[in-house]
Formats: sequence, C-alpha cells, structure tokens
Amino acid sequence: MRLDRLLVYLRFARTRSMAKSMILSGQMRINSARVTKISCEVAVGDVLTFALRGEICVARIEKLPDRRLSPAQAAKAWSRAA
Repeated sequence: MRLDRLLVYLRFARTRSMAKSMILSGQMRINSARVTKISCEVAVGDVLTFALRGEICVARIEKLPDRRLSPAQAAKAWSRAA
C-alpha cells in the first residue's frame, strides 16, 4: 500500500495532500530509512517513525486497512498501542 494512502486510512493525515506534505518534509522514516517518495510502498511488519503534533510517533504496521478507519476505530487502535 502507498504510504500517503496509509497515513489517510489510519487517520494520521486528513487528506492525501496533507500526507504528501508530511512525507516531503523529510521527517518520515520506514524501518529507520528516510522516505522521500510519497508512493513508497508499506508492508505488514514495517515500522513508521514520524513527527505528529509536536510528538514523535512510532507505529508498527500489523495489518493493512482496506478502507479509512472510523474515528472510533482509530482511537481504539491507538489507545491499545499506547
């Protein structure tokens, strides 16, 4: 799955253009490697590291979503991980 779509599906970014700006800022990493392309592929088991709202987020991809998560599902997923 493309990184920009994943960020929107998991509700880290509201739109794909916001996801694009997050990626192109140079602060996004997949498995400790800096990402410079918005079309970078993400797979199960990858670890994303990025800045979000002044904090560093580290997320391990355990399952790729088929569609955008609802706000309740996204909150539940992150409350378990934290």
